[in-house]
Amino acid sequence: MGSVTLLEEVVLDLERHAVDTGWDAPPRLYALVESAELRRREPALADRLQLAEDADTIAALEQGELPEADSIEETLARIAWPPSVAGCALVIERVVLPPGTEEDMPEDEAAAAQWAASHPQREDVRMVVGVLRDGERHSALRLRRHDADDEVLSGPDLVPALADALAATLEPDLPEEPDEAGHG
Repeated sequence: MGSVTLLEEVVLDLERHAVDTGWDAPPRLYALVESAELRRREPALADRLQLAEDADTIAALEQGELPEADSIEETLARIAWPPSVAGCALVIERVVLPPGTEEDMPEDEAAAAQWAASHPQREDVRMVVGVLRDGERHSALRLRRHDADDEVLSGPDLVPALADALAATLEPDLPEEPDEAGHG
């Protein structure tokens, strides 16, 4: 097994922290900041986090509660990080159903959520997805039924759509192109 990258390390640490928190938790968003940058900008916080002077790590700084939205993708579309943030990570739980069951799902959103929550073949899964500005991605997945045996799937492409949505929060906002009348 090769060496673990800083992003892999922070994603796996967040997954272990989520285990300690337990299941049925709301989504949690983290700013990922290089320890040297944090020490330079926020030395008191770096001291509180016990980051060594020469530490080459990424600190995961939990953000406040996420605003209400119809979907996590909609919430993430409203977020933009300052350049001092090297990346971001999200811890989120979802219900997964086996293929083919969606045909029986009610069309009403509330009824569908209730139906999925009570489905006998449902799987609760916790996903931790992290991305860096340089394009590196890493994810960790844990099924609730494997909580006690510490079985975690880990890899860069386990949740590509969520990784894409997180990566979009790191892209700089581009100024609007002026219209034909010269208004931007």
